[in-house]
Amino acid sequence: MEIWFLILISISICALLKPIIFPSKLTKLPPGPPSFHIIGILLWLRKTPLEIESTLRNLHSKYGPIITVYIGPFPSIFIADRSLAHKALIQNGIVFADRPPVLSTIKIISSNQFNISTAFYGSTWRLLRRNLTSEILNPSRVRSYMRARKWVLDILFDRLLSHSKSSNSIRVVDHFQFSMFCLLVLMCFGDKLDENQIKEIEAVQRKLLVSYGRFNVLNFWPRLTKIFLPSRWEEFFNIKNSRDKVLFPLIEARKKVKQERFGEIKDEGDEFVLSYVDTLLDLEHPLEKRKLDNGEIVSICSEFLNAGTDTTSTALQWIMANLVKYPNVQEKLFEEIKEVVGNGTEEVNEEDLGKLPYLKAVVLEGLRRHPPGHFVLPHAVKEDVIFEGYIIPKKGTVNFLVADMNLDPKVWEDPMEFKPERFMENGKEMFDITGSKEIKMMPFGAGRRICPGFGLAILHLEYFVANLVWRFEWKAVDGDEVDLSEKVEFTTVMKNPLLAHLRSRF
Repeated sequence: MEIWFLILISISICALLKPIIFPSKLTKLPPGPPSFHIIGILLWLRKTPLEIESTLRNLHSKYGPIITVYIGPFPSIFIADRSLAHKALIQNGIVFADRPPVLSTIKIISSNQFNISTAFYGSTWRLLRRNLTSEILNPSRVRSYMRARKWVLDILFDRLLSHSKSSNSIRVVDHFQFSMFCLLVLMCFGDKLDENQIKEIEAVQRKLLVSYGRFNVLNFWPRLTKIFLPSRWEEFFNIKNSRDKVLFPLIEARKKVKQERFGEIKDEGDEFVLSYVDTLLDLEHPLEKRKLDNGEIVSICSEFLNAGTDTTSTALQWIMANLVKYPNVQEKLFEEIKEVVGNGTEEVNEEDLGKLPYLKAVVLEGLRRHPPGHFVLPHAVKEDVIFEGYIIPKKGTVNFLVADMNLDPKVWEDPMEFKPERFMENGKEMFDITGSKEIKMMPFGAGRRICPGFGLAILHLEYFVANLVWRFEWKAVDGDEVDLSEKVEFTTVMKNPLLAHLRSRF
């Protein structure tokens, strides 16, 4: 019924959208398939994310490394070539550092694009990113959360041991996601919440993430959909309000704690560790010269939780799935850890991670072969610019086919194979994940809008992969092959989540 409603509205206003439906031939956009009418846009919207990715791959093979398609009312530029990505994001980083206006539902969830990922390139983005990188992601601050990571590791071990005793197979992704939420909730709100509270936060965040596709219909002609689809809008606001209801009290509680402890020294030996919320309470809105309100803080915290949990737990599952599928890789990693750690300990300490080059190679190969996001967040330009002889319009989006770059056979020999050794040179890891000199893969993006938490993500992946392999032997369940098929949720996840048999090594 909703599709027919959209078609009816589309036909009735086609005349008003003629400049969009029939782009001016004077504008030399990158090549792409013809766009004749809104019906074509609707056909794009009916595709699944993986179908869109496959279609884009076919279009690139036909039209070249930079193409134009109309997935919405404005042109979308897609770049599949790593050299062009480097030229855009690194060499012309300022030009391509903006974000496009977001869809109506995202605008509401993000408090009018008031977070790092959606903010326009300018004062708001600089303020929020600088606060994150200089405070919570500051190396000394990251070290202060060492005990928190140990606490979460113990939680994960307890859950895995408990389930391994009662079942021959464990669906590990649920435990990975819960553990990451424990850690990021502590970093965000500064407290070790109980299991029920953490699950409540996880539930509202996840419900919001997986519902984006369901509410896409609301983003086209919002005023009309509010008239004709009021129940769908009501459902959307109920989910958004559920998130706010859960996070608001945590922010208020942190305000009281911070007031009580104001001025006290916070170091690695203090149980009162500075939280992300603490840093946000001190910020002043860059345009309105006021403290941030609770709605804005909720949007920023929600972004922090999503970015640090779903992507990391997804990457962790992909890496462990490959270690199960390729036991020779798992054994080689175990032997490296054994050589460094020795037989007298049950845990790999963070200080040991720098001595494990093969571990780093395993993590990098996991990110290359299975990036959690197959695209970056959309980029935009503030004014029409010329790039590679084409117009990149300000009313449009620019995106990059991350997964395709990661599998470029010109860069990676046997790109579909899981071979950590490709990241080893003379026994040492020699790879720049930021792509500053050359982009070979970009799982965290690149340039000015690169994910600011990429260093923390790699630390978490190395720490948990090392300890999971050191503590358990991971095997495939009898009669159940590891399936590396994909599906898209918020990130690109395993279509059939990993089931593994675990044997404790201690």
